[in-house]
Amino acid sequence: MKADRVSDRVAAQLRSLVHAQQLQPGDRLPAERTLAVQLGVSRTALREAIAQLSSQGLLTARVGGGTFVSEPTAQARAAIDAPLLPYLPVFQGDPAYRFDVLEIRHALEGATAWHAALRATDADHARIRAAFDTLIAAHGRDDPAGEARADAGFHLAIAEAAHNLVLLQVMRGLFELLQTNISQSRAMLFASPRTSEPLSAQHREMMEAVLAGDPERARAAAHAHLEYVHAALRTLDDNDARRARASRLPAAHR
Repeated sequence: MKADRVSDRVAAQLRSLVHAQQLQPGDRLPAERTLAVQLGVSRTALREAIAQLSSQGLLTARVGGGTFVSEPTAQARAAIDAPLLPYLPVFQGDPAYRFDVLEIRHALEGATAWHAALRATDADHARIRAAFDTLIAAHGRDDPAGEARADAGFHLAIAEAAHNLVLLQVMRGLFELLQTNISQSRAMLFASPRTSEPLSAQHREMMEAVLAGDPERARAAAHAHLEYVHAALRTLDDNDARRARASRLPAAHR
């Protein structure tokens, strides 16, 4: 993995500062000169880091007015969420729609894993590890809803590490739908060690590829994971349909 640029490290420091001081959208960061001294970096590196975080939608730099934590992109979120809301009962009521969701996840999560491998900071790495540990700890607790939240949280931790505002907003906008999809999938797949063990291994491979900074491996891991889920669910559905057909046969023909 190539060494981080100075501006990348400073950007990570700024992120940590915002979190540590619990700055809210609209809050102003300290003056540039003060920040440079506080972080122990040059003003050039600081400006590059601010520009980087501004391009990601996390900060807003106003000429002559300072640097602020960006307002949440509520309108963008609403534009993503609104078209989906009328369909949520349909998705939740008919498990067959999970295959539509899986196709969207395949397109999105390959990209997020790729970019996360390239851009994830040390803080991102820590969040991804923590999300993975939470997911593993959720196994076997007989809490499908909690396990679904942990699974979605792991995938979103990788999306956050991609540092692409549009991808992140789309993933967050799909969160409820994603969680519904995961709940339906996990209830079927994790009933058997034959599927639960490969799924855990696939999540670990996704994590390790991102932490290793290998974008090709990360994208391949995300795609392989979702392809496995898709194939396993198809097999389960086919088996259920076969059993249903068999149950309708007269007793003498069973």
